[in-house]
Amino acid sequence: MKELVRLKTRPSRDGKRFTYRLEYVDDTGRRRRISLGHYDRRKAERQRAQRERELRTGISEPVPMKLGEFWEDCRNRTRGQVRESTITDRDTAMRQLIEVVGDIECEKVQYKHGEQFMQACLDRGNSVATAYKKISAVKRVLQLAVLRDQLEKNPFKHLRRPKIPEQEIHVYDDDECHRLLRAARESRRAGGLNWELLIAVGLCSGMRRGELLNTTWRDVDFAEQTIRVSPKKDTGATWEWHIKDAERRILPLTDEITQLLIRHQEQQPGRCVYVFVPLSRHDHIQRRRQQGRWTTEDGKCPVNNFKRKFDKILKRGSIDEGEFHDLRRTCMTRWFANGLTEFDVMKLAGHSDFATTHRFYLAVRRDLIEKARVAAAAAMTNDFGTRLARAPILNGKGLTVDAGRC
Repeated sequence: MKELVRLKTRPSRDGKRFTYRLEYVDDTGRRRRISLGHYDRRKAERQRAQRERELRTGISEPVPMKLGEFWEDCRNRTRGQVRESTITDRDTAMRQLIEVVGDIECEKVQYKHGEQFMQACLDRGNSVATAYKKISAVKRVLQLAVLRDQLEKNPFKHLRRPKIPEQEIHVYDDDECHRLLRAARESRRAGGLNWELLIAVGLCSGMRRGELLNTTWRDVDFAEQTIRVSPKKDTGATWEWHIKDAERRILPLTDEITQLLIRHQEQQPGRCVYVFVPLSRHDHIQRRRQQGRWTTEDGKCPVNNFKRKFDKILKRGSIDEGEFHDLRRTCMTRWFANGLTEFDVMKLAGHSDFATTHRFYLAVRRDLIEKARVAAAAAMTNDFGTRLARAPILNGKGLTVDAGRC
């Protein structure tokens, strides 16, 4: 009977020792070389015989796979089931993990490797949020190994985000919003992006940059004064674009914003499909699509040099700090300050849980601080405040000081 599993030796680098390894073809037709990690002849022969029996009976344990091989297998299995951007993020994270810990077998990955990878990301210059995003991507890949019985448990399961002071949530105050809109109006060029309208709709609806730039006229309901966030298919007129977190939603527009959109539509050529993408840019994108030079990733921000142009508007409006995404934060903070519940803000924002809404978007507005100040002043006028005003003032030595001489 033909031997299915062969026992081979592998010498060490110094040539003084060797280890045994098994060579065979698994049930998927893939050639395998498994190092046994020792040079005990009897033990190696028993392991060879065991693997031989497993192959002949069709009952075999999952074959150990190295990280690179495992990720390649995962990528091939899940392609088409998840977004390309998700695969790209996981691919970057897995490649960087392998650079840090080496292309080791999945079952040899330990908790300490996660700590090493986290530190390597921080040393690379990544922010804590970016580093943990990569850790989360690797966590998901390793969880697939658990589901496929290639790992008993996820070694990164208990790896937590480092605790750092929460960053201040930046929002634009009313004066900055007026200056921003005025600067956008003054910097507008014929045939270019209508920045004033884009900023106004962003402040009104809280939509993300990609959601705004991928809005078509079919998404705007002038009668109901609403704007819809919906994915786009790859058609002759539109390019493929996906919603973040797959959250379709309908958002309100004000009377003023609706009138601005109506005037903007009247000024656009009839073949304009997108609300904000200029016709010249749209035609350029169509040519690139025909040449096969346009990807789903490009559709996230179809307007080129977007950040640089917005930074110029900030400078023109004498606003020292800010980014386009702060328009979304400003809108959501206003919603919350004007009586919308936490759940309402979460659903309008398209978040899956309120923790995200609260952590990154809801700033304490200055009018709330002023209300708290008034409440504190009112409390100080009661009997407690009177006693506090009459209390003796002590110097550093504990002696009473005449308040009139202070």
